[in-house]
Order: sequence, then structure tokens, then C-alpha cells
Amino acid sequence: MSGPVVECRALTLRAGARVLISGLDLQVQAGSRWVVLGPNGAGKSTLLATLAGARRADGGEVLLEGRPPGVWDAQALAAQRALLPDGWLDPFAATVLDTVLTARYRLGDADRHGSRIAEQWLARFDCAGLLHNDVRSLSRGERQRVAIATVLSQEAPLLFLDEPIAHQDPRHQALVIDELARLQAMTLVASLHDLNAAVRLATHALLLNGRGDWMAGPAGEVLTAERLSMLFGAPIDRLPAASGGGFFMVRPPR
Repeated sequence: MSGPVVECRALTLRAGARVLISGLDLQVQAGSRWVVLGPNGAGKSTLLATLAGARRADGGEVLLEGRPPGVWDAQALAAQRALLPDGWLDPFAATVLDTVLTARYRLGDADRHGSRIAEQWLARFDCAGLLHNDVRSLSRGERQRVAIATVLSQEAPLLFLDEPIAHQDPRHQALVIDELARLQAMTLVASLHDLNAAVRLATHALLLNGRGDWMAGPAGEVLTAERLSMLFGAPIDRLPAASGGGFFMVRPPR
């Protein structure tokens, strides 16, 4: 059996003097889909950036395929992992297609199929009609789906996605979650706020409370009404659904 594609050993993350995560031990196996949940400011974005090698750990270590991110050269790291940050910057005019093709830059002249791959991912995220639009003209929801298509066009086997369903209407939320759940050949670590989307996507879950504490394990064991109520400081119920399973609902505090 091969080792984990991502491993945290006693990882500690801080924001100023505040400890966000303390002593995180985590192993992410190939093909798994991890969802990171926690209240605002709990360190979800900080964790994803650290796992992807875009930020240094404040203690402990992160390993990608058994090696610290800092020892990978830029092209090798880009071939191994892709990061969707929380937000984007478009200072110059560019078409949607050209924006997505930036994910293929590391391949240079060897990239003979880049446009086809970019167009395929754009179509899967309902952006096929936007190919020649100026990326700066898009709505926030459209721009987010273009960003996801860009990350997937990188064709890295390991994806770190920070709030991938942000700015999406209900139909597109479902589309994004369903498409991500179909990525059988990829390993996924994503932060979310939507509890029901997390249940649909995750094979495993990591809960962060922003005070150093964490809980990790299979989604069915971690994503319970009791644990989520404690995590978010709000009463959360798991209600039955006609289609089977159930869904989470937050009750207003009395």
C-alpha cells in the first residue's frame, strides 16, 4: 500500500499570537475527498495555503508525496498539486479561454491539447458560452466557475479548493459539488461552509474550531449533528429526507 499523498505531522498554524491549529496529525490518501469545516476565522484558508506550499507552517511539518513542499521546484509542484484560493485578481483584459490556459503554462511547447482540455472543463462547469468573453466582465459566480475550470485544467492529481461553491446559485452549487464528486482519479481537500454540500462531497472531514482544537476522520463519523452544533455554537439537527439519508438544518437560537 502506498503512503499518503498529503501528511501533516504535529502541524501548528497561527494568526498573529492566536493559535488556529495545534498539533494536527493527518494523512490524506489518494482518491479521498476531504472537506474542512469550521467557523469564520478558524484557519481553513490558512491550512489550505500551507498544505499547498504557499505558506510556511508555524510548527510541525507538511509532506506532499513524502517530501516537504519547499524542496519541490516550481514546475514539479505545479504538476503535483493545484490551489484554488479564496478570491482572484484580474488586472488586465483577457478572454476566459486565455485565463484558463494559464494553468497549462508549465507545459510550454509540449502542450498540444491545452485548448481542448480547457474547453472541456469550462463546459462541465456551465461556462462553454463564455470562451471569448473578457474575464473582467463576468459575474462573481461565473468567475468562480472559471477559476475552478482553470485549476482542473492544470491536471494535477491533488487539489486544494478554498470555498469552491462561493457565489453560486442553488443550481450551480449542485453542479459544482456533483462535478467535484466525480473526480475519481484526483485527491481533493476543500473548505466549505455549506454542511449539506459537505456531506454530499466528503469521504472524510476535518473540523477546526479556531482555538487550536481539531477533529478528523471518515465523514460519517465526524459530520454529526452533535459535533457540528458544538463546532458552530448553534443548534443543528439532522432531519430525514424523502430521498433517504438526511440533511442538516440550523435552528435559530432562542
